[in-house]
Amino acid sequence: MAVFVDLLLAYLVYFISRVAYWLENLSYFQGLSSGDLWNIFSGGCLFDTSAIFYTNALWIVMVLFPLHWKETAVWHKVCRLLFVIVNGLALVMNLADSVYFTYTLRRSTSTLFNEFGNENNLGSIIGVELLHHWYLVLLAMAVIWGLWKAYRFPSFRPRATVRYYLTTTLLLAVTVVLAIGGIRGGFTKAVRPITISNANQYAPKPTEAALVLNTPFSMIRTIGKDVFKVPAYFASEEEMEAVFTPVHRPIASDSVTFRPKNVVILIVESFGREYFGAFNHWLEDGKYQGYTPFLDYLVSRSVAFRYSFCNGRKSIDGMPSILAGIPMFVEPFILTPASMNDKTGIAGLLGEKGYESAFFHGAQNGSMGFNAFSASIGFQKYYGRTEYNQDPRFNGDDDFDGTWAIWDEPFLQFYSKKMDEMKEPFVTAVFTASSHHPFAIPAQYKDTFPEEGLAIHKCVRYTDHALRKFFETSSRAPWFRNTLFVMTSDHTNFSDHAEYQTDLGGFSSPVIFYDPSGELQPAMVDAVAQQIDILPTVLGLLGYDKPFLAFGCDLFSTPAQDTWAVNYLNGIYQYVKWGYVLQFDGQKTTGMYSLEDRLMQHNLVGQVAEQALMELELKAVIQQYMMRMKTNRLLPDAS
Repeated sequence: MAVFVDLLLAYLVYFISRVAYWLENLSYFQGLSSGDLWNIFSGGCLFDTSAIFYTNALWIVMVLFPLHWKETAVWHKVCRLLFVIVNGLALVMNLADSVYFTYTLRRSTSTLFNEFGNENNLGSIIGVELLHHWYLVLLAMAVIWGLWKAYRFPSFRPRATVRYYLTTTLLLAVTVVLAIGGIRGGFTKAVRPITISNANQYAPKPTEAALVLNTPFSMIRTIGKDVFKVPAYFASEEEMEAVFTPVHRPIASDSVTFRPKNVVILIVESFGREYFGAFNHWLEDGKYQGYTPFLDYLVSRSVAFRYSFCNGRKSIDGMPSILAGIPMFVEPFILTPASMNDKTGIAGLLGEKGYESAFFHGAQNGSMGFNAFSASIGFQKYYGRTEYNQDPRFNGDDDFDGTWAIWDEPFLQFYSKKMDEMKEPFVTAVFTASSHHPFAIPAQYKDTFPEEGLAIHKCVRYTDHALRKFFETSSRAPWFRNTLFVMTSDHTNFSDHAEYQTDLGGFSSPVIFYDPSGELQPAMVDAVAQQIDILPTVLGLLGYDKPFLAFGCDLFSTPAQDTWAVNYLNGIYQYVKWGYVLQFDGQKTTGMYSLEDRLMQHNLVGQVAEQALMELELKAVIQQYMMRMKTNRLLPDAS
């Protein structure tokens, strides 16, 4: 009986943490009905059961193992300590992940440890979050104290009697059987061990699947798992290739010659389309101005895309997508064994044409593994905080933001000056940092960019200002007019408009091409674009004449109706094309929404003629991706 009561306490801990997760992110879960919440919380019990039996396995054995000599007060006090530590840690993991959800829209997995393995500022980040979310700290303390006080000790039976050994052996055997079923998610032969993707059957939408799950389960179920499982949608590779191939082969033509323009790629931290006035004239009854006056000006002189998306929700997702044409499916590419596959990217490809290349990131050298990844795709040089500090023209660590990196304004000036020293043609990329948690700006701009709306908004205004200064400086450089500028964001961030809190809205990043020479006619194109389109589009504009691999398309040579985008969220693939977004769980289509249905309220599964073809195309993309990851084929196949 005591074991049963204590396990109920563990369930209560998970229930409380799920309620806290829900309330902490209520703006993302506002559309849930009472029936939806019942399905989510009842379905969540299935995943809680698995996590509880996984994490409490040692405790169960210690309490129930049939040895009479262990039945002492000291032994069971140790058991209580173990029980409280294990379930208290589970509580803390769930509460911490409730804060992280707004950045990723999903539960954290085991790759989280690798993601931040090179960071030395996590202590300050965690400290700031503890202060900002003091109520969660108090909740954790209260629940852990209650767990300690409510713990039920079993009756001690220190004598070696037949009854004792029969009873405890039977109880342990029954508990083990229940634990196996609980961990697997059921007892029938048809039941496989439940995985993260199973959460979607209890949630109306992929974003809400995070509420069904719990963080210990998500961590445990992804440890050592094979991320890349090749589906058998197509019987042969030829059949799959006929639908989709990521290999781009130039069409031989005497009229197409390679043009060695410089390429500058601006990856701006957390800049979702929501923050631009230029992309959102329809918001707030046409009164919305956004927070990017300079970038709105730049958009008016550029080619931008009305429906543009990122391919992942993390910085380490954006790097491969933007610079190598590789989207994020299941887990961040950089954190998987496939990151060691033979591959290249925009710097490597243009390096074959004699380009000099460099990657810039104002954080501690090694942060996020960007220096290693940029080198693996062909960037010849890396400039980080170390190189900035060594440049006597700048103020060194006096310009450090105290948490992540050099402030955007001085680092972008450094970026511009270093390009002055490069030999043309060159290709460079910069990853900004100031519009990042903990959302601070330099002291001298406190009055210029005061707090407004969300905490990130003042940072967006500051980075917009920094970009204005960058273009002012760069426009005076001799290389400027012979340069193609590409601007996007690594991912989106905090939102205060419901349209950008949907499954698809959370991936709304800008994709902008600016050519100061005037060769590109400014336009807001009514087409779909994504980060993985940047590599093939840039190469197309330059007239690149060799085969290369990228999962996206050349936006300037692809008809608008054939442009598309794909991303992955909580076990669901989202595929955008022909004015719709299709949601696919790997086996069947679960959602179909018009892009005009900005709140994604009307599921049109089975009602849209394009559904079958969209599903077929998406299957080809998925199978190509998994097959090429698994077999080390991220370079063009020999022809």
